[in-house]
Amino acid sequence: MWVLETTDEFVRRHKRFEKDSPRELKAVLDNLDTYFQSLIAGAQPLARAFGFLHTEPHGVLAIDQKGGGKSLAQTRLYVYPDQKKKVLHVITLGSKRLQRADVQYCREFVNSMRDEEGENDEQAGPAH
Repeated sequence: MWVLETTDEFVRRHKRFEKDSPRELKAVLDNLDTYFQSLIAGAQPLARAFGFLHTEPHGVLAIDQKGGGKSLAQTRLYVYPDQKKKVLHVITLGSKRLQRADVQYCREFVNSMRDEEGENDEQAGPAH
């Protein structure tokens, strides 16, 4: 059974989005729920299966605000589905403006997690 795990970074940003961008937060969390429910149902959906899902380096996925209503700021919620452990890691949340730094943070998160598990970078794939 899949479980959801959040990082401290996500929790901090979630609080900020609650105040500053509540509609965008609701939209990405609704899309997160859709994706998570598909994992629980046994699907392994590809990014093209959902219009709000985008692939990033090292197996990270970005969930955006699509479907949440009109005039929403571009927002990304970064997750990493660990297929072996059945854990969906919710890594961070940010605006499109912060995308480059957020993707780098996610790369470091996944690399650190893989280092702890004894996987090397060759297995993780090339850095982008």
